[in-house]
Amino acid sequence: MDARHIDPEGVTWSRVDEKYVTVRALGVAISGLIWLAITAVPLVLALTGVWGGYPRWLAWTLPGVALIWTLIDLLITRRRVRAIGYAERENDLLVRQGILFRKVLVVPYGRMQYVDVQMGPVDRAFGLCKVQLHTAAASVTATIPGVKAAEGARLREQLSDRGEARLAGL
Repeated sequence: MDARHIDPEGVTWSRVDEKYVTVRALGVAISGLIWLAITAVPLVLALTGVWGGYPRWLAWTLPGVALIWTLIDLLITRRRVRAIGYAERENDLLVRQGILFRKVLVVPYGRMQYVDVQMGPVDRAFGLCKVQLHTAAASVTATIPGVKAAEGARLREQLSDRGEARLAGL
């Protein structure tokens, strides 16, 4: 099954910035190193003789699995980022993401309560931000990561204006 089954017809998707691949890859690498360090503790203890009864095969397998998982995650990072997109339509905003588990979120402008633009230190170093749309439903929050800072500011203003206009019409 391809994306045509859940993507609305005639929609031109805006993609996130290509620099977001590097930001995501850094996050995956740091997380992978942390997991590798945690899963290597039994191996270090077994090799130093502190934990002699621990099975060696398991001591080697745990960090091996963490390393393989991280490498696979790094390999699919570019594809994951390419799957993120957004489209502004007349009455709503569409946000899509996911490779295996695809999701298209439709946020009507009249349901938006506020638009939040966030920049962490890594995002700021790459000139990127994350645009987050909050709706009346607490469980529905649309997030568009990896947007250029100028585009994030434009989206914030554009979406806020559209939300106020639709809300005033109710």
